[in-house]
Amino acid sequence: MVDDEHLTEKIKASVLPRGPKAIAEPEKELRFTRAGQAPLFFFLGAILFAACVAVFILSTQDWGMEDPPLKGWWWLCLPGLFAVYGMIRLGLRCTRHAYIILSPLGIEIFPFFNAAKNLQVIYWSQVADAEFSPDAKNLVLHFSEEKKSGVIASLKPIPSSRRHLLEEAVLGVLEKRDSEA
Repeated sequence: MVDDEHLTEKIKASVLPRGPKAIAEPEKELRFTRAGQAPLFFFLGAILFAACVAVFILSTQDWGMEDPPLKGWWWLCLPGLFAVYGMIRLGLRCTRHAYIILSPLGIEIFPFFNAAKNLQVIYWSQVADAEFSPDAKNLVLHFSEEKKSGVIASLKPIPSSRRHLLEEAVLGVLEKRDSEA
């Protein structure tokens, strides 16, 4: 019985993506995920799954005809199912892992691929000013008062209903920092 539970956990860990690591003090940071991109991957996964089922049915069933319309093409379902699995994993990754983290140190921006290697940390002391585009699709962090250098981060991966929360948090930290100085 114990071996079955252990085997189940191993299979679950290898099939499902791991969630974010536990943090020591989660109340000190705000995480914004790529949840705005996840529905695209889930939708593509559902469409691919439906296409796999259709190909399987059309390649194996005969409805009183001589041969199935796609006889011998059932093997196309296998790569299609791998693609479905990949789309679902990407959707889960987008909903579970952070894209932007606001912490007491600064703003951490995680790229879509190789996040641990290409992580960009912008300390609050580096940020002279921050502005959001009128349509709330871009965050511009200026490193100088002249606004000649900085970072532009796209907010499209973040759901539009949550972008104003990011705006309030970033501007609130900058206001607090400026009032203390």
